[in-house]
Amino acid sequence: MTDGEKTGDVIVPGEHVYLGQVRRDLAPVYRRWLNSLQMSRTMGVISDQGLPMTDQDEEDWFEAARSDKDSVLFGIYERESGLPVGNAGLSGVRSHHRSAEFGIGIGEPWARGKGYGTEATKLVLDYGFTALGLHHIWLRCVAFNQAGIRAYEKAGFRESGRWREGWQLGGQQHDVILMDILAREFESPVLRELMDVPGNE
Repeated sequence: MTDGEKTGDVIVPGEHVYLGQVRRDLAPVYRRWLNSLQMSRTMGVISDQGLPMTDQDEEDWFEAARSDKDSVLFGIYERESGLPVGNAGLSGVRSHHRSAEFGIGIGEPWARGKGYGTEATKLVLDYGFTALGLHHIWLRCVAFNQAGIRAYEKAGFRESGRWREGWQLGGQQHDVILMDILAREFESPVLRELMDVPGNE
Protein backbone atom coordinates (compact mmCIF):
# COMPACT_ATOMS: atom_id res chain seq x y z
CA MET A 1 0.00 0.00 0.00
CA THR A 2 1.39 3.41 -1.02
CA ASP A 3 1.35 6.57 1.09
CA GLY A 4 -1.39 7.93 -1.14
CA GLU A 5 -3.56 4.91 -0.50
CA LYS A 6 -2.85 5.09 3.24
CA THR A 7 -3.90 8.74 3.44
CA GLY A 8 -6.92 8.40 1.18
CA ASP A 9 -5.38 10.59 -1.54
CA VAL A 10 -6.40 8.15 -4.27
CA ILE A 11 -9.23 9.89 -6.13
CA VAL A 12 -9.46 7.56 -9.14
CA PRO A 13 -7.62 4.24 -8.76
CA GLY A 14 -6.06 2.43 -11.69
CA GLU A 15 -4.06 -0.72 -12.13
CA HIS A 16 -0.63 0.87 -12.51
CA VAL A 17 -1.31 4.55 -11.73
CA TYR A 18 -3.86 6.52 -9.78
CA LEU A 19 -5.17 10.07 -9.91
CA GLY A 20 -4.63 12.12 -6.77
CA GLN A 21 -4.17 15.70 -5.67
CA VAL A 22 -1.87 18.24 -7.24
CA ARG A 23 0.26 19.13 -4.22
CA ARG A 24 2.01 22.36 -3.32
CA ASP A 25 4.96 20.45 -1.82
CA LEU A 26 5.59 18.95 -5.27
CA ALA A 27 5.95 22.37 -6.94
CA PRO A 28 9.73 21.88 -7.42
CA VAL A 29 9.01 18.58 -9.18
CA TYR A 30 6.42 20.18 -11.47
CA ARG A 31 8.86 23.00 -12.26
CA ARG A 32 11.58 20.47 -13.16
CA TRP A 33 9.19 18.74 -15.53
CA LEU A 34 8.16 21.92 -17.30
CA ASN A 35 11.77 23.09 -17.59
CA SER A 36 12.53 19.92 -19.53
CA LEU A 37 12.49 20.71 -23.26
CA GLN A 38 11.44 17.13 -24.00
CA MET A 39 8.16 17.71 -22.19
CA SER A 40 7.57 21.42 -22.72
CA ARG A 41 8.07 21.32 -26.51
CA THR A 42 4.71 19.58 -26.96
CA MET A 43 2.84 21.66 -24.36
CA GLY A 44 3.39 25.21 -25.60
CA VAL A 45 5.30 26.21 -22.46
CA ILE A 46 8.31 27.41 -24.45
CA SER A 47 6.33 29.99 -26.43
CA ASP A 48 3.56 30.82 -23.93
CA GLN A 49 5.57 31.33 -20.74
CA GLY A 50 9.18 31.06 -21.71
CA LEU A 51 11.81 28.95 -20.01
CA PRO A 52 13.18 28.43 -17.51
CA MET A 53 10.25 28.59 -15.11
CA THR A 54 11.13 30.14 -11.78
CA ASP A 55 9.88 29.40 -8.25
CA GLN A 56 7.46 32.34 -8.57
CA ASP A 57 6.22 31.13 -11.97
CA GLU A 58 5.40 27.76 -10.44
CA GLU A 59 3.70 29.37 -7.43
CA ASP A 60 1.59 31.52 -9.78
CA TRP A 61 0.67 28.42 -11.81
CA PHE A 62 -0.32 26.49 -8.70
CA GLU A 63 -2.53 29.31 -7.40
CA ALA A 64 -4.18 29.77 -10.80
CA ALA A 65 -4.86 26.03 -11.06
CA ARG A 66 -6.22 25.90 -7.51
CA SER A 67 -8.61 28.82 -8.03
CA ASP A 68 -9.84 27.87 -11.52
CA LYS A 69 -13.38 26.56 -10.92
CA ASP A 70 -13.79 25.59 -14.56
CA SER A 71 -10.95 23.07 -14.46
CA VAL A 72 -10.18 19.78 -12.75
CA LEU A 73 -6.49 18.98 -12.31
CA PHE A 74 -5.04 15.71 -11.03
CA GLY A 75 -1.60 14.49 -10.10
CA ILE A 76 -0.68 11.14 -11.65
CA TYR A 77 1.06 8.75 -9.26
CA GLU A 78 2.63 5.36 -9.83
CA ARG A 79 0.52 2.84 -7.94
CA GLU A 80 3.39 0.65 -6.69
CA SER A 81 5.72 3.38 -5.45
CA GLY A 82 3.36 6.33 -4.92
CA LEU A 83 5.81 8.53 -6.84
CA PRO A 84 4.43 11.44 -8.90
CA VAL A 85 4.90 10.88 -12.63
CA GLY A 86 2.79 13.61 -14.24
CA ASN A 87 -0.36 15.71 -14.24
CA ALA A 88 -3.61 15.53 -16.19
CA GLY A 89 -6.95 17.23 -16.19
CA LEU A 90 -9.93 18.85 -17.86
CA SER A 91 -10.59 22.51 -18.59
CA GLY A 92 -13.85 24.24 -19.46
CA VAL A 93 -15.87 21.68 -17.48
CA ARG A 94 -18.65 24.14 -16.58
CA SER A 95 -19.58 24.58 -20.22
CA HIS A 96 -23.34 24.26 -20.80
CA HIS A 97 -22.38 22.18 -23.83
CA ARG A 98 -21.16 19.44 -21.43
CA SER A 99 -17.81 19.55 -23.20
CA ALA A 100 -14.27 19.92 -21.84
CA GLU A 101 -10.70 19.94 -23.10
CA PHE A 102 -8.29 17.23 -21.93
CA GLY A 103 -4.60 17.75 -21.21
CA ILE A 104 -1.83 15.53 -19.85
CA GLY A 105 1.92 15.51 -19.30
CA ILE A 106 4.07 12.60 -18.13
CA GLY A 107 6.95 14.45 -16.55
CA GLU A 108 9.27 11.68 -15.39
CA PRO A 109 11.33 10.24 -18.28
CA TRP A 110 11.51 6.83 -16.59
CA ALA A 111 7.70 6.67 -16.51
CA ARG A 112 7.26 7.07 -20.27
CA GLY A 113 6.67 4.10 -22.54
CA LYS A 114 5.01 2.05 -19.79
CA GLY A 115 1.40 2.76 -20.68
CA TYR A 116 0.97 5.17 -17.78
CA GLY A 117 -0.19 7.97 -20.06
CA THR A 118 -2.85 5.80 -21.69
CA GLU A 119 -4.14 4.55 -18.34
CA ALA A 120 -4.19 8.03 -16.80
CA THR A 121 -6.06 9.32 -19.85
CA LYS A 122 -8.73 6.65 -19.40
CA LEU A 123 -9.04 7.50 -15.70
CA VAL A 124 -9.54 11.21 -16.43
CA LEU A 125 -12.10 10.35 -19.12
CA ASP A 126 -13.86 8.13 -16.60
CA TYR A 127 -14.01 11.02 -14.14
CA GLY A 128 -15.26 13.41 -16.82
CA PHE A 129 -17.96 11.16 -18.24
CA THR A 130 -19.03 9.23 -15.14
CA ALA A 131 -18.53 11.67 -12.26
CA LEU A 132 -19.08 15.01 -14.05
CA GLY A 133 -21.64 13.84 -16.61
CA LEU A 134 -19.82 15.32 -19.59
CA HIS A 135 -20.88 14.40 -23.12
CA HIS A 136 -17.84 15.39 -25.19
CA ILE A 137 -14.13 15.59 -24.37
CA TRP A 138 -11.58 16.86 -26.85
CA LEU A 139 -7.86 17.58 -27.07
CA ARG A 140 -5.28 19.17 -29.30
CA CYS A 141 -1.91 17.57 -29.98
CA VAL A 142 0.99 18.71 -32.12
CA ALA A 143 1.38 16.35 -35.08
CA PHE A 144 4.97 15.32 -34.31
CA ASN A 145 3.94 13.95 -30.89
CA GLN A 146 3.30 10.47 -32.27
CA ALA A 147 3.68 8.78 -28.87
CA GLY A 148 0.96 11.01 -27.46
CA ILE A 149 -1.34 10.41 -30.41
CA ARG A 150 -0.97 6.62 -30.02
CA ALA A 151 -1.79 6.88 -26.30
CA TYR A 152 -4.88 8.99 -27.01
CA GLU A 153 -6.07 6.54 -29.67
CA LYS A 154 -5.64 3.62 -27.25
CA ALA A 155 -7.75 5.51 -24.72
CA GLY A 156 -10.54 5.94 -27.28
CA PHE A 157 -9.92 9.35 -28.87
CA ARG A 158 -10.21 9.69 -32.62
CA GLU A 159 -8.97 12.42 -34.94
CA SER A 160 -11.68 14.97 -35.73
CA GLY A 161 -9.72 17.63 -37.59
CA ARG A 162 -6.55 19.68 -37.62
CA TRP A 163 -5.22 23.20 -37.56
CA ARG A 164 -2.83 23.31 -40.50
CA GLU A 165 0.59 24.67 -39.50
CA GLY A 166 -0.94 26.04 -36.30
CA TRP A 167 2.06 25.34 -34.04
CA GLN A 168 5.47 27.02 -34.26
CA LEU A 169 8.57 25.39 -32.84
CA GLY A 170 12.20 25.75 -33.78
CA GLY A 171 11.43 28.09 -36.64
CA GLN A 172 9.05 25.60 -38.28
CA GLN A 173 5.27 25.35 -38.42
CA HIS A 174 3.54 22.09 -37.49
CA ASP A 175 -0.04 20.86 -37.78
CA VAL A 176 -2.14 20.59 -34.62
CA ILE A 177 -4.26 17.44 -34.49
CA LEU A 178 -7.74 17.73 -32.95
CA MET A 179 -9.12 14.57 -31.34
CA ASP A 180 -12.31 13.87 -29.41
CA ILE A 181 -14.46 11.21 -27.78
CA LEU A 182 -18.14 11.04 -26.82
CA ALA A 183 -19.59 9.57 -23.63
CA ARG A 184 -21.37 6.81 -25.55
CA GLU A 185 -18.04 5.72 -27.07
CA PHE A 186 -16.44 5.22 -23.66
CA GLU A 187 -16.86 2.35 -21.22
CA SER A 188 -16.08 3.21 -17.60
CA PRO A 189 -13.13 1.14 -16.34
CA VAL A 190 -13.44 2.14 -12.67
CA LEU A 191 -15.98 4.70 -11.52
CA ARG A 192 -19.26 3.19 -12.76
CA GLU A 193 -18.76 0.25 -10.42
CA LEU A 194 -17.07 2.28 -7.67
CA MET A 195 -19.87 4.87 -7.62
CA ASP A 196 -22.54 2.19 -8.13
CA VAL A 197 -23.85 3.93 -11.24
CA PRO A 198 -26.36 1.82 -13.20
CA GLY A 199 -25.48 1.06 -16.79
CA ASN A 200 -27.51 2.00 -19.83
CA GLU A 201 -30.46 -0.28 -20.48
